[in-house]
Amino acid sequence: MTDTPHSRGSDEVLAGAEVDESGLSSAEAAERRAEHGPNEIARGAGRSPVDIFLAQFDSWLIWVLLAAAALSVWAGHAVDAVLIAVIVVANGVFGFAQDYRAERSLESLRELTAPTAVVRRDGETVEIEATELVPGDVVELSDGDVVPADGRVVDATGLEVDEAALTGESLPVSKSVEPVEPDAPLAERSSMVYKSTAVTRGKAAFVVTATGEGTEVGSIARQLADTEETETPLQAELDDLGRTLGLGVVGLAALVVPLLWTRGVEPLQTALTAVSLAVAAVPEGLPAVVTLTLALGVRRMADENALVRRLPAVEALGAVDVVCTDKTGTLTEGRMTVSRLWVADSVVDFDEVAADGAVGTGRTDGGSEGDGRGEEGDRPAANGGATVESGAAAADRVDLLLRAGALCNDATAEEGDPTERALVAAAEDRGFDVAALREAQPRTDEIPFSSERKWMGTVHGDRAYVKGAPEVVAGKCSRVLTDDGPVKLDEAGAERVRERTRAFADDALRVLAVAYTEGGRGFDADGAGGTDGADDLDDLVFVGLVGMIDPPRAEVADAIERTRRAGIDVKMITGDNVRTAAAIGADLGLDGDVVEGREIEALSDDELRERVGDVDVFARAAPEHKVRVLRALQTNDRTVAMTGDGVNDAPALKNADVGVAMGVRGTDVAKQASDVVLLDDNYATIARAVERGRAIFDNIWKFVAYLLSANVAEVAIVFLASLWGYLVLPAVQLLWINLLTDGLPALALGADPESGDVMERPPREPDRGIVDRPMLGVIGGTGAVTTVVMLGLIALLLDGASEVDAYVRTMVFTAFVVLEFGKLFVVRWLRETPTLSNRWLFAAVAGSLALQLAVLYTPLRRYFDTVALAPGDWGIIAGVVAVTVPAYLLVAVGVRRLRGTDAATGADPHPGTGD
Repeated sequence: MTDTPHSRGSDEVLAGAEVDESGLSSAEAAERRAEHGPNEIARGAGRSPVDIFLAQFDSWLIWVLLAAAALSVWAGHAVDAVLIAVIVVANGVFGFAQDYRAERSLESLRELTAPTAVVRRDGETVEIEATELVPGDVVELSDGDVVPADGRVVDATGLEVDEAALTGESLPVSKSVEPVEPDAPLAERSSMVYKSTAVTRGKAAFVVTATGEGTEVGSIARQLADTEETETPLQAELDDLGRTLGLGVVGLAALVVPLLWTRGVEPLQTALTAVSLAVAAVPEGLPAVVTLTLALGVRRMADENALVRRLPAVEALGAVDVVCTDKTGTLTEGRMTVSRLWVADSVVDFDEVAADGAVGTGRTDGGSEGDGRGEEGDRPAANGGATVESGAAAADRVDLLLRAGALCNDATAEEGDPTERALVAAAEDRGFDVAALREAQPRTDEIPFSSERKWMGTVHGDRAYVKGAPEVVAGKCSRVLTDDGPVKLDEAGAERVRERTRAFADDALRVLAVAYTEGGRGFDADGAGGTDGADDLDDLVFVGLVGMIDPPRAEVADAIERTRRAGIDVKMITGDNVRTAAAIGADLGLDGDVVEGREIEALSDDELRERVGDVDVFARAAPEHKVRVLRALQTNDRTVAMTGDGVNDAPALKNADVGVAMGVRGTDVAKQASDVVLLDDNYATIARAVERGRAIFDNIWKFVAYLLSANVAEVAIVFLASLWGYLVLPAVQLLWINLLTDGLPALALGADPESGDVMERPPREPDRGIVDRPMLGVIGGTGAVTTVVMLGLIALLLDGASEVDAYVRTMVFTAFVVLEFGKLFVVRWLRETPTLSNRWLFAAVAGSLALQLAVLYTPLRRYFDTVALAPGDWGIIAGVVAVTVPAYLLVAVGVRRLRGTDAATGADPHPGTGD
């Protein structure tokens, strides 16, 4: 077998396969199956539910917490260990609930394959399991079949195949026996059919050239199997944070434990201090709060038609600075519609004539009112462009054009070839009852469409209609229908047809020509409509041209402009041809360079890396091209979201920082390989998802700053007090503080509304960690304030005593909790979040204060070593708050100035968000 069967004659391919059109014998098939194996895609190993659950605990933060729990058990503090365990398990359950739907891409690829195939064996036509096919088998195809293997076409009658899932080509592709160029891209290999594509019309026979993993779909399966899971920016940053905190705890223990031993502190007290430091250093609730906040974002995004399959993808969307998007169904509506007509030298905007019963008159191609002569006038603009000529044609000729398109047609408005469905829909929009029309003028004979003939004809009584490729149909016409009736189609008229066809094509329109002949003349000698004389048909009357397009979605241009204002580049990657891709891109504002797939192949990785930033449109892109473009962008430190709907998109979706699949048109393979599924297949939903992702990261930044500032203060207080020989905050109280602050209030921050300028900021830089300079200012400044105030309170309450009793611990414990709630609103003010914008936050603070009161005034206090506080004690705490909160505000003012300095020097003026 040859590596390029598409470029060789069918007889040569059959000879190379050592088979003729009658097929293999059963014995030969058995031998080849033993050599090549079954025609199927190997199953992936997959992840079991146990693996998914255990993966939730693969984090430095979790490991540090488990170590602290073990130390608590060793020290005899079972309550501390239980609290830590509850936090760790709860976080694991949250993550497992979201990640349970593991990747099943390879399984989906298997399900796409056809279950059976009609094959020629032993000189007979039989139906076998598709897995039994081998290279060299001759397989028959008919309308509606799923192609069971890759193969070279050896016979075809009007064969068209929907290859959108594999190549991205938006329209069915005509297939023929004729070979194509060796370097023809996959989408232009008209002599080949490919596994898992679908026959939309016609019939054919092909010789199998590849089976199983040797097919194009099998190649995609191998790419998916070799793809490693990507880690989002937030995942990486939180893991780095956990590693840093873990090393910090080890360092503190290495410093404190020997120091306490040398001072004569008993081993149990030393162990308890080490456990307290570990608990104080780790924000226990951070993994759970991040998970729950992302889950809240998932729910909101689902309400906005974006279904998130992996939680971290919510935040990752907010860091995206390039969106690589498919065209069909995402940027466009995903359906062919009639856009423009050309009759009697006039261009007619179809919207002007749909269902109004009349055609507006205006400037003709000749530049005068309806004379139909002279030089061509204004060229029609693309959709949404400058000038479109009004038609000077009479309504009856437009009606004839649309009526002929509906009669010479095998589709309905809901089913059939996309271009034929568009013609039916146009006739109905014009006011025709197509079903009644077809009943009144029944088809008495037909000449079916074929890729060789490039036209089809139907006979209806004494008139025959023809539609097809303009250059072919016009070549069979001797006259053209004008205002004055049919007149001779001379060379000047034929050239005007060619010019208008090119102009329509330049505007991304798919163009069909329509003609008719009276009495069935030209179909055969007696006018009955037989096919014997089909190729001699040469006396038609040219009616006009129909220009169709898969139009851009109305909201997409604004959505692209919005994402660009947010600092996000948009690149269209499609299987469509260069002309169509460029025209649609220009309509949507994607006016950068246009590159074809074969040009990508000619570039080295370094050359592509240098070029990719200037290209807005990639046409005729094969699966490997998409992955190369993606990797070139990622090598340039870009964070990339890749959209797609087909099997061919799956490797790129899985390799992308965020893979976005289409929910309506998307294949199961694409959905399983993605992080996010758009339920409405709309690019505008991506813009909303990016906005939601940025807002979520804003909120994550706020509660990370809030939690870490509390932990820094806790560590400092425990560490410095231990140097005096005091254990002022035991592990159970530190855990409780962290539960109250890391719990409901921090979670309520996730419901904060987005700021008004969230989509006016550039994306945050990939190498800018979540803990940036402004956050360090918040953590260090407020942590220092809290530490100084708390140590002062301890000194005041001890009043020279040598030991810390339950009362002192309770006062420090409670004052710390109250201060944290005050600091919460300062952090929000720093981020310019309106104070009264989040009712859930007020409810969370009230609930947490109630829980604090419960451990002071109910039997729960025996587990926390606390005592009930008197009114005077609350007065002292109020004084502490009155001193501390203004100091917090001074820190916030300083951080705002730091943010302004960052902006003045070109750094990120909005901490942690890229603004």
